[in-house]
Amino acid sequence: MKRLIFVLLLLPLSALGSGLHPEEDHPDPVEQGSTDLYSGFISEVQGKLRTLGFDAGPVNGDFGGKTQAALAQFQLSRAIPASGQLDDQTLDELGVKRSEENAAAGSSTGG
Repeated sequence: MKRLIFVLLLLPLSALGSGLHPEEDHPDPVEQGSTDLYSGFISEVQGKLRTLGFDAGPVNGDFGGKTQAALAQFQLSRAIPASGQLDDQTLDELGVKRSEENAAAGSSTGG
């Protein structure tokens, strides 16, 4: 136990992350945003997260690591299991609705 405490004392505070918003430690993506069927839906989620103070990166429709980290932090702030996924409870808390087109595409069998 003494060894663990000693090691923790040697760590710089920056190694512990940025505290309440660790999603800010993820760099903003530099690649072009997504142009798939869900990009508008993801952009809406990113915009809501940013409005609520969670750094989801640029509003580009790409559900990348930074957006997922911000989503998990949002979930933790609302006592929702922090899955980093867009489940119904999370969408309700964000005030984002799945569009009929996106829901139909997600349940399509493609044949």
